[in-house]
Amino acid sequence: MSTTRSAEDRTDRTDGTREGHGRLGRILSGVAVALGCVLFLGGFVWGALLYQPYAVPTGSMAPTINAGDRVLAQRIDGAEVRRGDVVVFNEAEWGDLPMVKRVVAVGGDEVACCTSGRLTVNGKPVDESYLPADTPASVAGIPRTTVPEGRLFLLGDERAGSLDSTAHLQEVGRGAVPRDAVVARVDAVAWPMDGMLARPDGFVGLPGGISEPGPLKAVVAAVGGGAVLILGGAAYGPVAARFGRAARQRRTGRVRGA
Repeated sequence: MSTTRSAEDRTDRTDGTREGHGRLGRILSGVAVALGCVLFLGGFVWGALLYQPYAVPTGSMAPTINAGDRVLAQRIDGAEVRRGDVVVFNEAEWGDLPMVKRVVAVGGDEVACCTSGRLTVNGKPVDESYLPADTPASVAGIPRTTVPEGRLFLLGDERAGSLDSTAHLQEVGRGAVPRDAVVARVDAVAWPMDGMLARPDGFVGLPGGISEPGPLKAVVAAVGGGAVLILGGAAYGPVAARFGRAARQRRTGRVRGA
């Protein structure tokens, strides 16, 4: 009889300890879910404020961006654009829809092609690593052109089939578009999930350098981390209850056996 009572006392103490741990677990679970909701919803709102999705209808930016790809572009002011950026812009003389091209020269630059098959900016050959291997920087060549101040000279990465600044050299601005025509800078290809665009190192040595990547990775981390916390916190209750029932059944069996 005393042996049975002693086993029951130990069981009661264990149950109390486990109940305390259970309360702490429920509190931590609630905190995890609440924090997860803040990160998840905050990440979505942050991303929606900074980024705009676009569908690219043509292959003029291949192989960087292919026809039918969906991209995420950070909303920026045209003054923030640097050489090498892939931008979304609206230019009525080029068409009625937003277009996606790469900035290769800015106001005051002298751009030409080709020297040993390479584009030159201010007389310096540019290593365009984003072009397909063994592809010349221009099929027909680019006459030496000075980009007017406040404008951007734009090329597609698929140089053989892109209607870009080279097709508008005889128009106002010598083929360059105003900076304020830019509405966003492409950070990543969202579908298919090719990820962040590589930074164009060939323009690093020119005045102003290249732009820094936007906060897209931080946005994705916030959304993903929030989702993990929400799922983990929500799963704690059912998992803990299941293990608790199994533990009680084992303890009950031991007490009866005693």
